[in-house]
Amino acid sequence: MGHIDVVSEREFDDPVLVEGFPGVGLVGKIVADHLVETLEMDLYATVHCDGLPAAAAYAAGDRAVTTPVRLYADRDSDLLVLQSDVPVSPDAAEEFAGCIEGWFREASVTPLYIAGLRGDGESEGPPTLRGVAVGGADDVLDGLDVPVPEAAGFVSGPTGALLAHALEADLPAVGLVVDADPQFPDPSAAQVVLESVVGPLAAVDVDVGTLETHAERIQRAKEQLAAQMQQGEENVSQAQSIRMYQ
Repeated sequence: MGHIDVVSEREFDDPVLVEGFPGVGLVGKIVADHLVETLEMDLYATVHCDGLPAAAAYAAGDRAVTTPVRLYADRDSDLLVLQSDVPVSPDAAEEFAGCIEGWFREASVTPLYIAGLRGDGESEGPPTLRGVAVGGADDVLDGLDVPVPEAAGFVSGPTGALLAHALEADLPAVGLVVDADPQFPDPSAAQVVLESVVGPLAAVDVDVGTLETHAERIQRAKEQLAAQMQQGEENVSQAQSIRMYQ
């Protein structure tokens, strides 16, 4: 039976949860890892949901092991982060959503689900960000510089499964679709998400300078995971445009 093992009790007031399952450009993964590291977030809970990979994770300079999917909390705000060290299948993501659904409702959690939209790598300027919502979460994006999608599309992979579950269960959720490099980790796309949505929405000051400074290090660290993900397309969270009359 899946469960969330809370290891650090605390109270929240309508918290926002940033989802960090790996996807196209590893945008969600980079956003989640950056938040946990730069805000020095505390481990809030370990995730033991059916379908998630049976693995143990450990950190540099620490003998302790933990689950590969975890929840972190910021001690100074109502910000939660889902951090995942492994690719997951859409079925596992849906299992996770069902596993944590009761807590979502009880704590009035609004998740931000992040999907990279495969680009051609030739666009100039910062990546474009779009926002969608289910369960009445449209007001979460009010006041933020996040336009509606300019073309039809769909979100697949783990993030698509999470959004589909929220739609079926009538849970508030926001989907963030951002242009991303389909072949390599994309810190620029992560920076847009952090500056345009996470920072102002959660009222946290996120230093994104290190994303640019350490872009090469981030790319080296994530390329192995990206290569692993490319071997199983269904495990990759991604947004795709729908062109009429193809």
